[in-house]
Amino acid sequence: MWEQLAPIGRDARTGGYRRHAWTPVDGELREWFRVQALARGLTHEVDRNGNQWAWLGDPTAGDAVVTGSHLDSVPNGGAFDGPLGVVSAFAALDELRARGRTGRRPLGVVAFADEEGARFGVACVGSRLAVGALEPERARALTDADGVTLADAMLSAGHDPEGLGPDPERLRRVGVFVELHIEQGRALAELDRPVGVGSLIWPHGRWRFDFTGEANHAGTTRLTDRRDPMLSYAHTVLAARKRARLAGALATFGKVTVEPGGVNAIPSRVSGWLDARAPDGPTLTELVAAIQAGAAERAARDGVELAVTRESHTGAQWFTPALRDSVAARLDDAPVLPTGAGHDAGVLSAVVPTAMLYVRNPTGVSHAPAEHADQRDCLAGVAALAEVLEGLVCR
Repeated sequence: MWEQLAPIGRDARTGGYRRHAWTPVDGELREWFRVQALARGLTHEVDRNGNQWAWLGDPTAGDAVVTGSHLDSVPNGGAFDGPLGVVSAFAALDELRARGRTGRRPLGVVAFADEEGARFGVACVGSRLAVGALEPERARALTDADGVTLADAMLSAGHDPEGLGPDPERLRRVGVFVELHIEQGRALAELDRPVGVGSLIWPHGRWRFDFTGEANHAGTTRLTDRRDPMLSYAHTVLAARKRARLAGALATFGKVTVEPGGVNAIPSRVSGWLDARAPDGPTLTELVAAIQAGAAERAARDGVELAVTRESHTGAQWFTPALRDSVAARLDDAPVLPTGAGHDAGVLSAVVPTAMLYVRNPTGVSHAPAEHADQRDCLAGVAALAEVLEGLVCR
């Protein structure tokens, strides 16, 4: 399975992946999932929000045990973030069937649509729509860098966007959801453990900062006469890093656009996107407020206007405590870890009992080509997932 997935969306020059939602590459990934489901005699479904499901047993019976993750990537992303969870889900299902231990509960594998939000700017679109955390009208109107709306992209891929929206009937089928994911850090490497269990996802969000100044000639405009938004933006980036460090939080400006973008032109506008995460809600609120206040003060000094738009926000997401503890115990008291990375399991935790497993990442790198997990640890992850699923389906 891993070898079949490896070339899809891979950049031969960088070794990274560009697997964005509702593109031809996404279509190849979707076909791969469908083929894997049908090859196992599973029932394959695509729900109203574009999420793919593969079922062993009758899903309408309810109380199903579901596992999976996502197949899309960030720009130039790694091979493991998302796909490891889907491949491991099919592999764990194979293991349970080989043992004759599928139990009486329906067992499902899911690949959620557009988890990374790389193309349209909002993460976990498929799962957010399903639980009602993202309005269908807003989702359809999201646009990519080329001005293509999510609705038009879905239509081009053969999926009707008018059906987007909450899916409570389908979610009522799910009795528990377990997601396996590569760890996005080095905690397991430092503990010398191949598999860990998730405790919670830090609160996090994305904010757009638009600094608007005055375009002018770089070679003739005196420094004292400039209204340069780049200065305000640069100061904000540095200040955000310092404030996050002092707060024990994270703040990253990972995307920026400059208008008009000429080498010899003072920009008229600089737009930067802030990703901020913290151990708790109050810390996150205070951090973003401080970054915004500092940006506004600097912009005023530079003669620049500032507009800040919150594009997304998610509070702390706790995985179901009783399920978390039973999973950790079943895996010989596997270490329990928090994370700053968002996941579909976190979104579903509002309506479905959820748990997460993490597989050791020796590099600690994620969202980049150096992201890695050794084969032995991946197989340990499959074994752990199979053990957890067996305990759930055969309870």
